[in-house]
Amino acid sequence: MVGSKKKVDDEKMSPDPKIRKITKLEKSRKNAKKIIAIDMGGTYIRIAVLKKRKVLEYWKEKTPKTSFGIKSRLLELIDGFMSDEIKGIAVASPGPLKGGTIKNPPNLPLRNYNLKAELQNKFKVPVVVKNDADCVAFAELKMGCKRRNFILLTLGTGIGGGIVMNGQLYRGEGYAGELGHIILDNGKDFESLAASKRLEEVTTKAFGKSKMFCELMKMKNPKAKRILEEFTEYYGQGIASLIHCFDPEVIILAGGVREAGKRFLNMIRKHSQKYFELPKKTPIRWSKLKYPGIMGASLYLE
Repeated sequence: MVGSKKKVDDEKMSPDPKIRKITKLEKSRKNAKKIIAIDMGGTYIRIAVLKKRKVLEYWKEKTPKTSFGIKSRLLELIDGFMSDEIKGIAVASPGPLKGGTIKNPPNLPLRNYNLKAELQNKFKVPVVVKNDADCVAFAELKMGCKRRNFILLTLGTGIGGGIVMNGQLYRGEGYAGELGHIILDNGKDFESLAASKRLEEVTTKAFGKSKMFCELMKMKNPKAKRILEEFTEYYGQGIASLIHCFDPEVIILAGGVREAGKRFLNMIRKHSQKYFELPKKTPIRWSKLKYPGIMGASLYLE
C-alpha cells in the first residue's frame, strides 16, 4: 500500500505530462492563447492581458507601500484577469532577481520573495519573472529599435538597465545590468542622484510640492532651470560612461521621463556630448514602445 501510494504521489508531482496525470485545469487550458503580463514598478503596478503581442485589457494603479500590500494586491489583480484562456503569467520586476526570487530591490519593500513559486502554486500555469529593464530591452530587441548592440535605460522611480550585445541580453553571472548603480559623484550612484525618487525630494524642497520633469520644462523659473540642468548633467555623465564602456549602436531611454519630451532629451544629449571621448557620436533616443515592460515580459512566454 505504501509503495502504490508513493507511485500515485510521484505521478501527481512529476513535471513530465507523460508521467503525471493531466488535470482538468490543464485540459481546459490546452488551447489557451492569452498571457497575463505585469510590470511591477516602485510607483505603479501595470497589468495586462495579451494575445499575439496585442494588449487586450490593461490596468494601472499605484504600488502599495508595504510588502504585504504588494503581495496581496498582486494576487488579487491576477485573479481578476485569470481565465481558462490564460496560458501563463509573465512578470517584469525590479532587480536584483535570481531564479524567480526578488532579492532586495531598492525601490520595493520585498526581500527574498519567491514570486515565481507563489504564482505557480496559486494559479497552476507557467510563470516567468524577469528583470524589468531586461524586459524593456527584450521588447526593444524584438519589436522596437531591433539593433544588435544597444543599451536600454529605464528612468523612473529608480534607474535600471538592459544590455544587448550581439543580439543577446547580457546578464553576466545573473545580476548584470544594474546600470543605475554606477558611481558618478563622490561615492553616490546614478540612481540616487538622478532618479525621479530624488526629483520628488528636490522639487518638494524648492516648490513646496513634488513636480515631474514635464512640469519643470513648462516653468519659466530659475529654480526649475537649475534643477533641470543638474539632473540632465547627471544623465549626461551616466550615459557617456556607458557609451565608453560598451560602444553601443544606440542608447534607448524608457520610463515615465519620456513625458518630458524632445527638448528634455536634447538637454541630455548636450550634456552627454561634453564627456564623449570616442571618435563617433552615439545616438540617444526615447523608446517608441507603448507598454515596453509588459510587452517584453510577455515575449518570454511565446
